[in-house]
Amino acid sequence: MTNLHSPTLFTRHNRPLHTLWLESQAWFCARELGRLSGRFFDEHCLRKLDPDQCRVVQLLRYGQCAQTTMVSESGAYTLLAHHHVPENRHLRWWLTHEVVAVLRGGQPEGMGDAPQLGRMCWPGGRSATLLYWQSEPWMRMRDMPVMLAGEADLPEAVGKHRLSWRECAQRVLRMQEL
Repeated sequence: MTNLHSPTLFTRHNRPLHTLWLESQAWFCARELGRLSGRFFDEHCLRKLDPDQCRVVQLLRYGQCAQTTMVSESGAYTLLAHHHVPENRHLRWWLTHEVVAVLRGGQPEGMGDAPQLGRMCWPGGRSATLLYWQSEPWMRMRDMPVMLAGEADLPEAVGKHRLSWRECAQRVLRMQEL
């Protein structure tokens, strides 16, 4: 990878943790995370992760460029669970409530891929709340009965007792276009 990344540095118990906010995810330096957890995360440990949970990036650390193995937030929690030490509960809490919160909070407002609430309305006064995330509309399962409440009024629903998920999804998309 040719992109040079400038990390955010956190310190816990006088030990550094270089982090990145990359592709809407928190990433942690694997070696430093291992030091904080009392375990060296070597290649053998990192093989337990899925391919999307680990990557090597060019990182600017202490004024020098270096190839650095990074693990995603979910990868960090996987490693902490695989190598469980009761004292690491505090490390997990710190990562979740302080490090990731600061990284998320440091992102500019109006990010294109940040989740945003929206509302879908259609004739008859029915509406449902949607979450737009990664260019996709998402609906709560509990809103599905409200959305489908007037299905008997539609001509194509006559004679059908149950709709498949595919048919429901197609109708949602059609209603969204209205």
